[in-house]
Amino acid sequence: MLDAFGREMEAIRKKHVDDLGERDATYIRSVIKAQRRLEIAGRAMLEFAFLPPLWLGGVAALSASKIIDNMEIGHNVMHGQYDWMQDEELNGRTFEWDTACPADQWRHSHNYMHHTHTNIVGKDRDIGYGILRMSEDQPWEPYYLGNPVYATLLALLFEYGVAVHDLETEEIRYGKWDLQARLPMLKAIFDKVKGQALKDYVLFPALAGPFFPATLSANVAANIVRNVWTYSIIFCGHFPDGVEEFTEEETAGETRGGWYVRQLLGSANLTGGPFFHLMSGNLSFQIEHHLFPDIPAHRYAEISVEVKEACERYGLDYHAGPLPWQLFTVFRKIVRLSVPTGAELQDYVERPRTSRLVKTAAGAFRGARGAARGTVGVARGAVEGAVAGARGAVAANAA
Repeated sequence: MLDAFGREMEAIRKKHVDDLGERDATYIRSVIKAQRRLEIAGRAMLEFAFLPPLWLGGVAALSASKIIDNMEIGHNVMHGQYDWMQDEELNGRTFEWDTACPADQWRHSHNYMHHTHTNIVGKDRDIGYGILRMSEDQPWEPYYLGNPVYATLLALLFEYGVAVHDLETEEIRYGKWDLQARLPMLKAIFDKVKGQALKDYVLFPALAGPFFPATLSANVAANIVRNVWTYSIIFCGHFPDGVEEFTEEETAGETRGGWYVRQLLGSANLTGGPFFHLMSGNLSFQIEHHLFPDIPAHRYAEISVEVKEACERYGLDYHAGPLPWQLFTVFRKIVRLSVPTGAELQDYVERPRTSRLVKTAAGAFRGARGAARGTVGVARGAVEGAVAGARGAVAANAA
């Protein structure tokens, strides 16, 4: 079954690769033109951001420009979806985008690590971005009690979370992080963040002269809008109810057909109209993107019809739902995984690295809970005895 499904997916891929041509080139060039016009309009309005209507209009236009640049253009171009055009502006190996993460680092952390090891716990670092607990297969520790707080901060500052993604900063918690080895990567991140900050928070606001604060606030708002939107689309494509994670043992010796099935089961789509799909970079078709990351994303809507039909024939789940519901299930999972079950707490206490203080506290907690249950039992027994005695006395008086 895996091999047969894999062959069908390969046939779909070949069909669309062989059909690449003018309509794809026309599409991406029209999107780039629209994105640039939105940026120019947004920047122009924000030079007069002291006027509330222009502040709102400028933030809307600049936010849309940044979203399209990151998602429909940058993300998709860097997957090599338009390399066949041999247009240097659309070269996936050299393209740079308007966000804090250096493109070269993203090509490694996303194109290679994530798309090769999709949803394999311990190998796909997009599971929680080294910050969150997003799977029951991630061992619980007290740090994860802050899961909801970390998730909120990550949404607001998502471009910076992506920027430090490849640094493996979670190793700091375990004393394994090697600063010296990561200095070149840190320098590249610093240079990119510095350039972005100078452009958005110094240069363009300075052009507004005495209205610097209003323009600065609008630029901050546009980046936050872009960050929250991107975070929402990406998390809803990877972590809502029904999406599966995998262990390294489960994927050992995986065939090409097995890889396709893992991409399918480890992803979820978002329902919506053409404008919604454009603004999501067509990552609302996350299933099709994981199956065919190097095919132009504007084709995913038509490809989804073929994939869904194949899934129905093979009895495979095809997860899709509206953004509000998927986002709700994601945050419900974030909150639920922040608190350990009894077994997870016991597992944490028994780990060798657990400190004596934590073990003592956990033991005291369990002891207090047991004592409380015992006290409740004694009190219940006393009450039941008193009630029985009262009933006996009433019966005796009646006699």
